[in-house]
Amino acid sequence: MPRPGRIGLFAQSGAIGIALLSRLHRRGGGVTGVTGVSTFVSSGNRADVSGNDVLQYWYDDPDTDVALMYLESIGNPRKFTRLARRTAAAKPLVVVQGAGSAPQGHAVRATRLPHATVSALLRQAGVIRVETITELVDTGLLLARQPLPGGPRVAIVGNSESLGLLTYDACLSEGLRPLAPLDLTTAATAGDFHRALSEALADEACDAVVVTAIPAVGEGPAEDAALAEALRSAAAAAPGKPVLVVHVELGGLAEALSAATSTAPQVASKAPGAEGGAHPFRPAERLPTTEAEQPVTGRPAPEGGGLIPAFPAAERAVRALAEAVKYAQWRREATDPGRVPEFEDIDEKGAAGLIGGLLARGQGLTLGVDETCDLLGKYGVDVHRALPAPTPDTAAEAARTLGYPVALKATAPHLRHRADLGGVRLDLADEDQLRRAYAELGELFGKPEELRPVVQRMAPRGVDTVVRAVIDPAAGAVLSFGLAGAASQLLGDTAHRLIPVTDREAGSLVRSIRTAPLLFGWRGSTPVDTPALEELMLRVSRLVDDHPEVVAVTLEPVVVAAHGLSVLGASVRLAPPPARDDLGPRTLPVY
Repeated sequence: MPRPGRIGLFAQSGAIGIALLSRLHRRGGGVTGVTGVSTFVSSGNRADVSGNDVLQYWYDDPDTDVALMYLESIGNPRKFTRLARRTAAAKPLVVVQGAGSAPQGHAVRATRLPHATVSALLRQAGVIRVETITELVDTGLLLARQPLPGGPRVAIVGNSESLGLLTYDACLSEGLRPLAPLDLTTAATAGDFHRALSEALADEACDAVVVTAIPAVGEGPAEDAALAEALRSAAAAAPGKPVLVVHVELGGLAEALSAATSTAPQVASKAPGAEGGAHPFRPAERLPTTEAEQPVTGRPAPEGGGLIPAFPAAERAVRALAEAVKYAQWRREATDPGRVPEFEDIDEKGAAGLIGGLLARGQGLTLGVDETCDLLGKYGVDVHRALPAPTPDTAAEAARTLGYPVALKATAPHLRHRADLGGVRLDLADEDQLRRAYAELGELFGKPEELRPVVQRMAPRGVDTVVRAVIDPAAGAVLSFGLAGAASQLLGDTAHRLIPVTDREAGSLVRSIRTAPLLFGWRGSTPVDTPALEELMLRVSRLVDDHPEVVAVTLEPVVVAAHGLSVLGASVRLAPPPARDDLGPRTLPVY
């Protein structure tokens, strides 16, 4: 059982919780204050205490510097991502999520999003999402013992050329930027390691150092202790950069690196420049508030920073380091996340009244065309109305109402949004062209009852895109964007952001799909109005965030032209919001 320390641990499984405690003990948690446990909660099926409750506690807990969570489900994903974002801005939050299918006795709602997408969304909230409990412990120990890296540049020093090359390749695989490994040869002494590590840490082109070590013939505990002390003293001279050790059959070195003189948590340090009783703080307990306080790496070195994490495999060490690099980058970006804009033309009260009236009809419904246009209009989203055309005469009347040129579209499910099948006729300039196009569609696809033709005003030519917002059981409210057609439907080229979306996130969302160059003048094409597209996404995000009854919005296609855009199709689904069970204090039942 680990002794008291700085790591908070939450598990939705008693067995996994015990395994995590055991691993922390074996990896040094039993002999060091910093990597012991501040809090351990095993919640089972969350009869009373949930992960969200513990997150709120950890955020304010001065005795917790790193939070580790094993989750099988997220009961309130919107609340979880909000709390996770707040907590991760102050201290690392590492999560492994199991139970792709529901374990017996657990209510786990299935997500409709791919696993990689859910992971990416949680990372946007600052969550360090790992795949196994081994990675959970590896990453947690690194974050508890070492400062955050200032970037992805990694120096590699050691007494084995082969192990150094394995570490180099692992860094490349994890997206890091390794420097050429420095081989000290197997004859290297503790002094050689000290000198090489000191030089690497002093190098401005290096953000972190991985030390690789293999045993030499005849070495024993004394040599392991000497090497550990040499590495600790070199690392202590440059406390702003993380140091990791990869060892092969050097168990004594790992134990020596974890050795500490006390198991009790150390006394909190003061902020640089603080005087007397001015806000004492532990690492990650509060964000730096002045430029003088802000460390180069984005987070002060943890207490017990002389404790260097040791890993028995290069891949494990590098994977933990890569997670720390990504989290450090998120922390830097989180200092300026952007803002959720306030649009003066949004009628939030009017939308709420309209939603309430519509939901009074039933438990959940997909809105009709007019209702969809009215609701979206409350948030400044103008939808080009399509008028039904069951006969050639009604099609001509609709075109006169809308004004030429017009488009004639078949909206049957097998033809909708499939211009490649010939179910769309564009730029019809007069009634004669409209009637000819109507006859052609009938000859190709059948009777009007089967085609469900509509007439719509022509929009300026541009790039067809899709904007969606859904409430996902695992991730909460999600905004998605992609190009219409094969790019998103066949290739899965769709990007996602958690709602509410800020202006910076909307800009990154547009640019994060692989086909984004088509929006920015690829191969001489005209760049489109991406600011208008970003504003549209921000308005949809506001609608879903303001009204939890809106569970799905689809805008397809959204034609983005050189100036402005046109929403040519839209659908909205409403459902009553889930019952709130967290509005007041909760108590354990009396048996």
